[in-house]
Amino acid sequence: MHTPAPAATLTVNGQPCALPDPGPAGATLLHVLRNDLALNGPKYGCGLGQCGACTVLVDGVAARACVIPAQGLAGREVTTLEGLPARCGRVDALHPVQQAFVEEQAAQCGYCLNGMVMMAVALLERNPDPDEAAIRRELSSNLCRCGTHIEIIRAVQRAAVLMREAKA
Repeated sequence: MHTPAPAATLTVNGQPCALPDPGPAGATLLHVLRNDLALNGPKYGCGLGQCGACTVLVDGVAARACVIPAQGLAGREVTTLEGLPARCGRVDALHPVQQAFVEEQAAQCGYCLNGMVMMAVALLERNPDPDEAAIRRELSSNLCRCGTHIEIIRAVQRAAVLMREAKA
């Protein structure tokens, strides 16, 4: 008698999640997050890993969920936009990066917002006091067509202040 192997798991926003077994052929992390786990922060943009709308953190590093095979993530930790408050020890308030984006009104259509926020979190965890050039470099691979670039940069600068204040 054949006993099926236990389902592979990954951690999403602090919660263990079974990966679909065997899962749709070629299912990406984005597919699992949006379709199986109903996490709609990461967006489907280009499907090629080029626009940044699908950005999540995998083990704390910004990654494009639309091009990552879901089955390759067993044992890994994924954080989506929805999991950011818990990541900073808060479940009843916004993450400082989210708060800064609100305060600086750094969204227009909002489609790129997930990627911009997640890239900003990754940057600020590596570099708590980036200059404008570092922020521009970090966000340069995320596409925004609405023209809120100045507000987005100000939001990342504000988030850096909020995060330093939170640690003080």
